[in-house]
Amino acid sequence: MSLRVAVQMDPIETINIAGDSSFALMLAAQSRGHAVWHYDVGSLALDEGRLTAWAVPVTVQRVPGEHFTKGEYRKIDLAADIDVVLMRQDPPFDLAYITATHLLERLAGQTLVVNDPASVRNAPEKVMVLDYARFMPPTLVARRIEDVREFHARYPGDLVIKPLHGNGGKAVFRLPADGSNLGALLEMFHSAWVEPFMVQPFLPDVASGDKRIVLVDGEFAGAINRRPGAGEFRSNLAVGGSAEATELTAREEEICAVLGPELKARGLVFVGIDVIGGKWLTEINVTSPTGIVAIDRFNGTDTAARIWDAIEARHRAMG
Repeated sequence: MSLRVAVQMDPIETINIAGDSSFALMLAAQSRGHAVWHYDVGSLALDEGRLTAWAVPVTVQRVPGEHFTKGEYRKIDLAADIDVVLMRQDPPFDLAYITATHLLERLAGQTLVVNDPASVRNAPEKVMVLDYARFMPPTLVARRIEDVREFHARYPGDLVIKPLHGNGGKAVFRLPADGSNLGALLEMFHSAWVEPFMVQPFLPDVASGDKRIVLVDGEFAGAINRRPGAGEFRSNLAVGGSAEATELTAREEEICAVLGPELKARGLVFVGIDVIGGKWLTEINVTSPTGIVAIDRFNGTDTAARIWDAIEARHRAMG
C-alpha cells in the first residue's frame, strides 16, 4: 500500500539528520514506497473549504550535507492529494500552532493526521500530564509571586520553574533554596509569556538521568536515559545532555500501562513521556516527540517502522 505523505515540519535544510526523528520517519516512509512531501505550516490555506499547502516532493538519504533533494513546489490539496499528514513542526505551542491544529482538524475522515490535531491541541506537554498527578512531583501552575512563595514554604529547598508551553529544556530555571532571585526570575517570565508557569521541587535524581520513554499507539516502544551535561541540571539532548541505554522500572511500567489506552484513544500515535528517578512523570510530549534515533541505536530496534505500522493500520481502518 503506497501512501502520499505530507510532512509539516521546520525547514528540512537545517535539521540534524544524526538524531532528528522527523527525518527518520521520512526515511522509513520512503523505504516503504510512500511518496513524501514537505511543507511549512505557514503555507497552510483554507480556500472555500479546501485545505491546501505550498509543498514540494522530497527524496531523503542519510548523507550529511546532501540529505535531501527537492522536486517542484506546487499547491497541494491536503484532502484530495494526500493520505497522511505528519504534524511535526517544533513548538512554541502558541496561537499559530493552535490555529494549525484547527485547520488540520478539518481533514477528519478524509486524510489521517498524526498526531490527531484536536488531541494535540487539548494535550500540551505540561498540561495533559496534570491529569496524572499521582505520578508527578508536587506541582504548582500559577503567575503570582505570592503563590510561588507559599508553595516554596511547603517545599523548602531548590525549585524548578519552567514555561508551561516551552520545549527542549529552554528557559527551565533552578531557583536556589533561599529564593534570592525569585522576583527577578518572575519578572522575566511575566514579560516573556502571558501564560502561567510551572513550579516544582528540584529533583536531585535528575543527576542520574531523565528518561525519555516512547509509546507507539499506546504501547511501549523503547526508552533512553538522558544525563545532564557538565555544569547543567537539564538533561535534554538539545541542551547538551547525553543518552544511554536503559530499562523501565516497575513504576515506569505502571505509568505506561495507565497512559497507553488514553493516548491510543486520543489518536496520539507517537508520544514521548519523561520520567525522572524512575518514578516522577514530568511531561507527556505529543507535538513533535523526539528520541527514536537514539533509542534505536542503543536497542537495535526500528521505532520509525513501528510508527509506520501503526499509521498504516489506522489508515486502513479509515476505509
